[in-house]
Amino acid sequence: METKLSSATREVIIGDELPTVLIGERINPTGKKKMTAALESGDLEVVCREALAQIEAGADILDVNVATPIIDEETMLPEVVQAVMNTVDAPLCLDSSNPEALEAALRIYKGKPLVNSVTGQEDVLKRILPLIKEHKAAVIGMTVDDEGIPNDVDRRVAIAHKIVERADKLGIPPEDIIIDCVTMTVGADARSALVTIETIRRVKDELGVNITLGASNVSFGLPNRDLINGAFLAIAIAAGMNCPVINVAKMRPTVLATDLLLAYDKNAMRYIRAQRQSR
Repeated sequence: METKLSSATREVIIGDELPTVLIGERINPTGKKKMTAALESGDLEVVCREALAQIEAGADILDVNVATPIIDEETMLPEVVQAVMNTVDAPLCLDSSNPEALEAALRIYKGKPLVNSVTGQEDVLKRILPLIKEHKAAVIGMTVDDEGIPNDVDRRVAIAHKIVERADKLGIPPEDIIIDCVTMTVGADARSALVTIETIRRVKDELGVNITLGASNVSFGLPNRDLINGAFLAIAIAAGMNCPVINVAKMRPTVLATDLLLAYDKNAMRYIRAQRQSR
């Protein structure tokens, strides 16, 4: 099961037993005052610098999110996508729940993007999946439905099945669907990470699709978050997750070491190259 994404000049392939693909999370105003202010003022230099920094840190794909309370997302998302495309050659993940904004960004995108995301909610499936089909994009499907985020594995797996089945009815192939098994903080529920890991195993076994996570959510509200995030990433990759949305500058070394130990990095070349570059 290979998900192929592309920019105008570069292709990235996500698949089992291939090196883990890193989706950079930093172009997102949530919790970032400087980026929020820049987006609200129309200053795209901050965004472009962040895009370059993430690519230099080793990101394979960049997530692009511009949602703030006062931004016209339909206007701003395509502007930011164009600016990032002019700055780096990596494929992009268009991160918005606004169908009009997504439509505007998809129209100007050069290549095959990833869209983040649909859920199992009926209105979201009806609004977003047709856009994915029309623009021949790939999509992240979150295991969330109209009742919220399930706290048990069976319901999350059922939602994943629903998303894949609804996409199939529109002619969207399973290789163009990446499932997000959802990460919740272990600070609120000690078993939340276990639920996510078991969901990953079940989704991989039953559907065979590629899997992502917003991995840093697992440590929210706890001290020394990078330690928790790194341990969780290693376990999730071993369970079948192969394209996390992460802070690449902090988490890439853990991912490279995990790939090496799981034999996803043939002849250790990716790990060795990264070590040489860091000296």
